[in-house]
Amino acid sequence: MNDLVRQHTALSDTDLEWLHLLVSEWQLLSDLSFADLVLWVPTRDGTRYVSVAQMRPNTGPTSYQDDMVGHLVPRGRRPLLDAALDEGRIVREGDPEWREEVPVRVESIPVRREGRVLGVIARNTNLLTVRTPSRLELTYLQSASDLAQMIAAGAFPFPGQQVDMDASPRVGDGLIRLDAEGVVQYASPNALSAYHRLGLASDLVGHHLGGTTAELAPSRGPVDEAMVKLASGYAPREFEVECAGGVIQLRAIPLKPKGVRIGSLVLLRDVTELRRRERELITKDATIREIHHRVKNNLQTVAALLRLQARRMDSEQGREALNEAVRRVGSIAIVHETLSQNLDERVEFDEIADRVIAMVAEISPGRVTCRRTGRFGILDAEVATPLAMVLTEVLQNALEHAFTVAQTGTVEVSAVRGGSPSEARLLITVQDDGCGLPEGFDPQRAGNLGLQIVRTLVEGELSGSFGMVPAPERGTQVILDIPVSAEK
Repeated sequence: MNDLVRQHTALSDTDLEWLHLLVSEWQLLSDLSFADLVLWVPTRDGTRYVSVAQMRPNTGPTSYQDDMVGHLVPRGRRPLLDAALDEGRIVREGDPEWREEVPVRVESIPVRREGRVLGVIARNTNLLTVRTPSRLELTYLQSASDLAQMIAAGAFPFPGQQVDMDASPRVGDGLIRLDAEGVVQYASPNALSAYHRLGLASDLVGHHLGGTTAELAPSRGPVDEAMVKLASGYAPREFEVECAGGVIQLRAIPLKPKGVRIGSLVLLRDVTELRRRERELITKDATIREIHHRVKNNLQTVAALLRLQARRMDSEQGREALNEAVRRVGSIAIVHETLSQNLDERVEFDEIADRVIAMVAEISPGRVTCRRTGRFGILDAEVATPLAMVLTEVLQNALEHAFTVAQTGTVEVSAVRGGSPSEARLLITVQDDGCGLPEGFDPQRAGNLGLQIVRTLVEGELSGSFGMVPAPERGTQVILDIPVSAEK
């Protein structure tokens, strides 16, 4: 619609916003009218109309088999459009049109904003299945007529009340028509069933909807005056009512066809099962987060026990082995701690990497500087946990073997994401400026535990590649290349 309006018409951005607001709401008018709607806007030179939006009804057969959006019609070919645009009134005169042997009643509704007519809605009703209307259909048609008059007067849609039509109740979900006092004139079968689920034992017709709703809603004190007013339809609002029997979602639409409120339309939907599933998901999320939190606590307890054991070791080699185990357990604990704070199984790995770097840097405080460049980004939990361990092992190896006891230096961790969205990859480089690799060293065959862990995790769990080569100028460079999911 944006492209068509800007290409063919002289409407301003604020006018276009009004049309967007109308189109977000007009499924309601289409369903109440049992009719197709096509929005026509005059072109910049005033010689033609361009159709910028179309809506088909959910309550009846369509009048258009083809998509009308983008069609251009010369002015004068459709007199009803001309009359509605020029006179600013709803035009219903004329005989039905025949389209592919189907009689279609055509009406034109001017779209007004701040006293100006921006365009015309052509309302097209398929008359092939017309029969004696029921009370429900008569209520639908009367409500559609009131809404059409409000559109023609510039009183609908309501400014600042953008509605998510995917989440809001629709006409077929349940409809209640109220008079100016908030008393129910008509309630559809679905609407009545929804109120019966809340605990209503009688009919709704003739009862004040606000008072009845407030009485059904659980309350320990006086009747909720706000609930009474909302359910009486005095203002355009969406709200929910919940009690032991269920949950219903309501949307109130004041009807002011001639500028004075004559009543209200209340759409409602039984969302009991939807809310129950949402609660189950929330409970599941909370349970998963609590599990991660407890795993983190247990791992920290294990690390503390290993640390205590290391302090009691007489062997320097044994003490260092336990301290390495403490760092390995700690890297996993950091991932679970981060997961316990998220709603999904994805983590921002930069924070984890920084904490791992700080933890491992304690091996040689003051002598070796560790820093990170680039960005790891968001990673899945099944990637984050082994990658944290790999990063721990590579950093431990660099700090323990790249520098002599008296030597100072730098270890830099670089992360770069690349590849296509379908085959995203993460390239990690850990480079030190230490003494370099021993002559004849083969990282694929080295037997120390740390490099065995790195090879197993990178190639086995992460399906990536691992390389260890001399740095371009001095020191050693470890290169990790792993596939990752695209960031969302």
